[in-house]
Amino acid sequence: MTQDIEERSSGGFTPDQLLDIARRRHFHFLIPLFLGWLAVWGSSWFLAPRYRSATLILVEQQAMPKNYVTPNVSDDLQARLQTITQQILSRTRLLHIIDELHLYPGTQSNQDEKVERMRKDIEIALVRDAGDRVTAFNVYYSSGDPYTAQQATSELTNLFINENLEVRQQQSEGTTRFLVDQLETARKSLADQEEKVREFKSQHMGELPGQLGTNLQILSGLQGQLQSEADAINAAKQQHAYLQTLVDQYRALQAAPKTADGAPMGLPALDEELEKLKGQLADLSSRYTDRHPDVRKLKQQIAKTEKIRQQISADLKTRSAAVQNDNSAASSAPEALNANGTPSPMAQIHSQLQANEFEISNREHAVADLKNKIADYQTRLNQEPVREQQLTDLSRGYDQSKANYDDLLKKKNESAMATSMELLQQGERFRIIDPPSLPLKPDFPNRLKFCGIGLAVGLALGAGVVAGFEMLDDRLYSEKEIQEMIPAPVISEIPVIVNLCDEQSAKEKLWLGWATAAVVVLSIVAGSAFSYLRG
Repeated sequence: MTQDIEERSSGGFTPDQLLDIARRRHFHFLIPLFLGWLAVWGSSWFLAPRYRSATLILVEQQAMPKNYVTPNVSDDLQARLQTITQQILSRTRLLHIIDELHLYPGTQSNQDEKVERMRKDIEIALVRDAGDRVTAFNVYYSSGDPYTAQQATSELTNLFINENLEVRQQQSEGTTRFLVDQLETARKSLADQEEKVREFKSQHMGELPGQLGTNLQILSGLQGQLQSEADAINAAKQQHAYLQTLVDQYRALQAAPKTADGAPMGLPALDEELEKLKGQLADLSSRYTDRHPDVRKLKQQIAKTEKIRQQISADLKTRSAAVQNDNSAASSAPEALNANGTPSPMAQIHSQLQANEFEISNREHAVADLKNKIADYQTRLNQEPVREQQLTDLSRGYDQSKANYDDLLKKKNESAMATSMELLQQGERFRIIDPPSLPLKPDFPNRLKFCGIGLAVGLALGAGVVAGFEMLDDRLYSEKEIQEMIPAPVISEIPVIVNLCDEQSAKEKLWLGWATAAVVVLSIVAGSAFSYLRG
């Protein structure tokens, strides 16, 4: 019989059948529903409440524009938050808060277990914008006492704010100290490079590329002086030959026969020389002015020659009575005086000849010095490409050191300014938007949620009980079930005979069912409202 009912039931229930089951089994459904809900919801009132305090901390950007002050703490905010969180959740920090607020007083656990419990009670939630950037974060702490939860959250918030300031200041100061050390190293390297360049320039003074133009000018001037000295030597040698000719002519005049009026016959030679000199003077005067050195020198030479001619002529006239014994005696007294005590022309010529020889010697020495100087400057010019390459190599190292030093100096100044900004708390910082809240309702257990869970459990339990009773019941409750069970057609039906007692019993049962349903529903609604209001 039961097997037949199961086979019929496998085809599914019709709405009429379900309604019929609800009428028959409403007590089997309502009582387990109420008991299941009451068990789950009632258990929530025996669990220890946990209050959760929360605070919102905003990540505020630096107050100074980045165009003026560039921060030297540029690490990722999320990474820095993780580092700060690890530092705050360290054993030392948490033990300090536990001892200060007397957390977990009723537990007999050791300090490490208290620290682990507090870490579980703390929660950090990041707040991101549309660009997935961290703009704020929430700090939560759960405790059995709402005031304790608020105080612990306040302590954690202060730790986050102070730790962020300290971390940024330490990183900024560390960056500045590092740049200062690097700048000192770069300064020493730059000083070494400067010393090398200075020593190179002092060792090769006059051979440097920057002195090329000066060396060329000096060499050109020395070559001009050499040409002038060579011209002066040629002129001095000509003067020497001229003076030597005068000496020879003077000696020849002394031994030459005289004319009828007592004048020596060799004087025409001096006259020819004077004419020659005057011709040269006329030629130079046509090309140069009277202030030209050659013109002035030639005039002086003509004047000296005329004076010598006059002195020779006068001297020969005064000595016409005496004849020298030999030419050697005349040459042995070149510096003899005239009768009036003045030097003789021969002595003057010898004096000029000695001065001319001294001048030639001095100019030859000057020419040798000029040649040595010219050779020295030519050597400098030949060494200039080599020195230029060497100086370029040294300057390249110096330029690199100078650029590195300038770059480090700029970075050090910027880092020092950024450190000052961090010390004045003008950089990126954490600011409390919502102060730690005082929770009025416990975060756990959520009794309204437990009410919903209890309702689901009661429904499942009631449905299970009804299904169980239906599976165990082998009675037939409808004509259709009888027709399906007996293949023979029904000839006649016996109507249900209901007496007054049965009718009264059915009504009471119906009212009791509705009353039970009302009690269950009102109890669940009242429990939900109470859970919402009292939490």
